[in-house]
Amino acid sequence: MTRAIMLQGTASDVGKSLLCTAFCRWFHEEGYRVAPFKSQNMALNSWITPDGGEIGRAQAVQAEAAGTRATVEMNPILLKPKREAVTEVVLLGKHFAELEAGRYREKGFETGLKVIRESLERLSSRFDVLVIEGAGSPAEINLKYRDLANMKVAELADAPVILVADIDRGGAFASVVGTLELLEPEERRRVKGVIINKFRGIRDLLEPGIRWLEERTGIPVLGVMPHLDVGLDPEDSLALESLRLKPATDRPCADVAVIGLPYLSHFTDLLPLAHAPDVRLRLVKSPADIGRPDVVVLPGTENPTEDLAWIRKLGWDKRIRSLHEEGVEVVGIGGGFHLLGQTFSVPSGPDSRPLTCPGLALLPVDTADEGNRQTARRSGVSRLPWAKGVTVGGYGRNPARIMSDSGILPAFEWNDKEAEGAVAEDGSVWGTTLHGLFDNPAFTHRWIDRLRLKRGMSPRPPEWETFAVSREKLYDRLSRALREHVDMQKVLEIMGLSKK
Repeated sequence: MTRAIMLQGTASDVGKSLLCTAFCRWFHEEGYRVAPFKSQNMALNSWITPDGGEIGRAQAVQAEAAGTRATVEMNPILLKPKREAVTEVVLLGKHFAELEAGRYREKGFETGLKVIRESLERLSSRFDVLVIEGAGSPAEINLKYRDLANMKVAELADAPVILVADIDRGGAFASVVGTLELLEPEERRRVKGVIINKFRGIRDLLEPGIRWLEERTGIPVLGVMPHLDVGLDPEDSLALESLRLKPATDRPCADVAVIGLPYLSHFTDLLPLAHAPDVRLRLVKSPADIGRPDVVVLPGTENPTEDLAWIRKLGWDKRIRSLHEEGVEVVGIGGGFHLLGQTFSVPSGPDSRPLTCPGLALLPVDTADEGNRQTARRSGVSRLPWAKGVTVGGYGRNPARIMSDSGILPAFEWNDKEAEGAVAEDGSVWGTTLHGLFDNPAFTHRWIDRLRLKRGMSPRPPEWETFAVSREKLYDRLSRALREHVDMQKVLEIMGLSKK
């Protein structure tokens, strides 16, 4: 019989995703077949499963920590903000609709509930343990009657709930008590424990508060997790705003500046660079703060037209062009590739008629996003001048069809000989719709070597570990922290399990 445990939070960004990742690795190490589950996820960053389905990035990370492949059942509903109050709904990995928030809550509840129930049944047939992540808070009283992410899911999975509170932001004890007070009696009975997360102080000083909380609520505090600066993939807007990349250093390093677009998506494309030695990765929102980096990156965007208007309003277009004239490399990924061209066309309105916009004209191409909602994994070789013939792979969605190219060179060539992306002849500007490009170690090493040499630095050190290896070490570190700071024997008892 499959057992489940659900982690719900007193608010957004309290560390549920990180803790669920730790739980997945811990159960995997203990010999259980474990899978993550988040019924409904609103995410800036997504992941494409091996069969082409799209899910939230956090569940893909958790599946990796659990030692299993990510599937669409692990995140059956994905919500992707497109513009103010409008969200794309992805069901079981496939595009379903674009809906206003109110309409989705009213019209999508029964459909969503059916998909969630079926996904839980499929996962339960394959795994011993499900680690379920809630969303936001279970006590949003104005939303509870249509909530598809918290207590209704706990009920469907018959899962005990651990409530997670973020002590770093203050008010942790009040947030726990307040959350419990706003739950219905049957919901509160599901809460079997509390984890206080992101603690930076001396544990002994916290003990009086823990004793008071347990006496006040009758619910045990299962552990106090320290503040872990581990750099897991950011998922929602709050996590992205607080994301700390590499600070300034006196050491020579390649400086990569990422433009912080309002509708930025797939920021995780750049995370392998944050783990590379002697590379400084920065998220920059104002032209005044960019300085003179080695590279300017226009990242993915869910709304290229509004992001382009923002770029022009703040004067980013002039600043990027000026930097390029000074020898700074410019890269566009996903929607950022569209912005680099002379013009780009995107679907607009309910009839999906194309809207054509002038781009930044840094690449002499005209591109069109034809509204293709199919997601797929691709593989091929690089045609970039400094990485010719290097094998690459990743995933794509809404590929850019190049309408005219004025003799521009393709950046990549897929195994079916289809050309993709574009690159200036000298390699100083290039773009692609491929996501996950920097997850390819050989390609990433070549690119960083290029940046280092331009800085007068030596090539990368041969002992540089790959991003995949560093992630495995991160998962192990999370599991060790869980063993040290949380009573996992008590968690097993709550779930009705015995230690293997």
